[in-house]
Amino acid sequence: MDDIISIKNFSMSFGKTEVIKNLSFEVKRGETFGFLGSNGSGKTTTIRALLGMYVPTSGTLNINGAPYSVSGSTRLGYLPEERGLYKKESVIDVMVYFGQLKGLSRSEAYEKSMNFLSRVKLDDKANIHVEKLSGGQQQKIQLGITTMNDPELLILDEPTKGFDPVNRKLLMDIIKEHQEKGATVMMVTHQMEEVEEMCNRIILLKNGMSYAYGTVEEVKAHFGGKSLNDIFLTVYGDENNEEAVNA
Repeated sequence: MDDIISIKNFSMSFGKTEVIKNLSFEVKRGETFGFLGSNGSGKTTTIRALLGMYVPTSGTLNINGAPYSVSGSTRLGYLPEERGLYKKESVIDVMVYFGQLKGLSRSEAYEKSMNFLSRVKLDDKANIHVEKLSGGQQQKIQLGITTMNDPELLILDEPTKGFDPVNRKLLMDIIKEHQEKGATVMMVTHQMEEVEEMCNRIILLKNGMSYAYGTVEEVKAHFGGKSLNDIFLTVYGDENNEEAVNA
């Protein structure tokens, strides 16, 4: 498999604070890649630099062999941790609008939107203003927008955050369907059972550096066969204790 994402010698500083330190890794085309780390470890900064929102201090970040461009040929779906919906507009108008921005005709965007709303049991909310929906319902709408153009690369930042088990399974099933269509998935999550279930390979960041990188089984073997949850606690436990002491 060739690389759809390639990050080499990436460093990022804000003022005198270096938040990413000479980071290198690849994401293979067609795999599901777990991008893991505690809060503040550099995951969101890396994603934003990869998508051109930040200019790296040094290093290269490429998608399909070149820096990402909105006008390029890569069909990309990005679900940020901070959701961005027009809350004063109706659900269907927001979804159709973003579908058209992704290159769909209005009729295509409408059909895909209604099919998705039916799938997640929100078709009765199509004409309700987004602000009237619960946080979890809005999150479903955001995922529908993210996947509307059948992206070849999905970057998902905490896609099931705050979901109950039933809705978490629903969203994971939708993500799996896109996997089966050949999409590459880069997923940020703190749910280690999702990593075990979905991911081919992973990277663990700590303080802006790679702490472990490889297949799930390789990382487990490196830590003496521990579960991913125990590995997470081993790697980040001291850090979290320090935060608690200094809070």
